[in-house]
Amino acid sequence: MPVFPEEPEIHESLPGPGVPFPRESDAQALHAPATGGAPATAPTTVAAPAPVPGPRPAPPRPAPPRAARPGPPGLIPKPGPAPRVPAPAAPQVEVQRIGAAAHQALQRADDAVDLLLDSGRNPGDILVLTVGEAHPWQQHELSFGEERYWAQLADGGDVFYADAALTRPARREVVVLVVNGGTPARAAEAYTEALGRATALLVVCGDAGPVAAGAAGAAPGRPVKA
Repeated sequence: MPVFPEEPEIHESLPGPGVPFPRESDAQALHAPATGGAPATAPTTVAAPAPVPGPRPAPPRPAPPRAARPGPPGLIPKPGPAPRVPAPAAPQVEVQRIGAAAHQALQRADDAVDLLLDSGRNPGDILVLTVGEAHPWQQHELSFGEERYWAQLADGGDVFYADAALTRPARREVVVLVVNGGTPARAAEAYTEALGRATALLVVCGDAGPVAAGAAGAAPGRPVKA
């Protein structure tokens, strides 16, 4: 019997890269686990990454105020009543009385004017009004003509003498009323007119009568000195 040389043992190995399997069943057989045996390697479980803390949420922002809804077009709100402004108080006029008979009133008035000038009053601040006969200085100035006479009133630089029934506008700080004649009713009327022409002081020389005294007492806010 011929003796054959021993055949080398052929081991089954995986084909190299790029070498196709001879049969599709062979590739499946190599990767399939053996029947009844444990898998070659146990599956590993990958833990999920821990959450990374992010920035803290900001507090909610308050909603902006809602604008007032305009009313229907064409409607204009009515303005409210205007505040009442109190009227300025009328300046108080001081009243001084100098007792004198009718024939002495002119002299008492001249003395009062001298005292006013000595106390520092300006001549242009004094107005002398007579109820009866015109003052001598008024008669003297009228002798140069009425135009020159009334020009002194407009100029306001000196004491002005006029009748108590003066119709032209004239107001001065001090008015000296000379009750040197006339009726008590005329004296009362002259007192009211003189009081309206004075802005600070009214000096009454003579007896103005009970009617004039009552008018002085009825004047509010005007003190009367005896």
